Amino acid sequence: MSKTVFVTGGAGYVGSHACKAFAANGWKVVVYDNLSRGWRDLVKWGELIEGDIIDREALSAALARVKPDAVAHFAAFAYVAESMQDPAIYYRNNVTGTLNLLDAMREAGVSQLIFSSSCATYGVQDELITEDTPQAPINPYGRSKLMVEHVIADYAAAYDLRYVILRYFNAGGCDPDGETGERHDPEPHVIPLAIQGAMDGTFTFTINGTDFDTPDGSCVRDYVHVSDLADAHWRALDHLSAGKDSQTLNLGTGRGSSVIELADAVERVAGKPVPRKAGPRRPGDPPSLVASPAKAKEVLGWEAKMSDLDTILTTAWAWFERDKTGEP
Repeated sequence: MSKTVFVTGGAGYVGSHACKAFAANGWKVVVYDNLSRGWRDLVKWGELIEGDIIDREALSAALARVKPDAVAHFAAFAYVAESMQDPAIYYRNNVTGTLNLLDAMREAGVSQLIFSSSCATYGVQDELITEDTPQAPINPYGRSKLMVEHVIADYAAAYDLRYVILRYFNAGGCDPDGETGERHDPEPHVIPLAIQGAMDGTFTFTINGTDFDTPDGSCVRDYVHVSDLADAHWRALDHLSAGKDSQTLNLGTGRGSSVIELADAVERVAGKPVPRKAGPRRPGDPPSLVASPAKAKEVLGWEAKMSDLDTILTTAWAWFERDKTGEP
């Protein structure tokens, strides 16, 4: 008999890729999403329930009807710059919304949770980041995620809850089969914007900050293919369904690439120039974030297999070409 996972935010970028991985590995998927930042056409691997995690009554009703074995929670706002400009919506959605979800889970007797956390909880770090690296977020987005991590740990200590918290580094790329991909409106993310620079001769890609303490002055990030992230999520579900203990894991590659290196890689993959200009730093941006993936490999048997820049960018390019034309 298949098990059911209730996926908040499953119509979004990482959530939709995870839904595909869940379904491919025998899980029945039910998506709960208000579609404010997700897309109806990306819900392809299960039922869609339209609802908001802020709506406690609707959330409880959905969980009571679905009776899932586990919850995978992706329904967060996740733009660093926006969180600096409007922190209220980040604390309301990310923190209050998760409290609603945890209480609705208790009410429904659901005791297994996968939580989508972030490297933004670490703040400014000079070394390779392990799960034991002190967390000192420098923006409201990262602080909201860290608050939720503490809440989850406290609920687990007091109530019947087991969890896997997955702190992912910079998601990139798109489903290699072209069934789902990255779509944001507006688009703040570096990979889609660099690709737009190559696709659209009138668009200039802005490098936000060229004076960081990094080898070329631009931000360094650990880019992880979204399909690799999805692979970790179903492994985390299986980990919990096998009765194993709660875990907090980094999802990264151990390799960093700068924004300038990323733009150069887009040019190489696309065979087209990326017009670029230097811009000011974005508030809340750390200079460098690179993960140690050792614990995820040890606990889940997970490795990033598609996360070289060329694979990330080739799959993203193919998706954006299809998505802008509406072709299948």
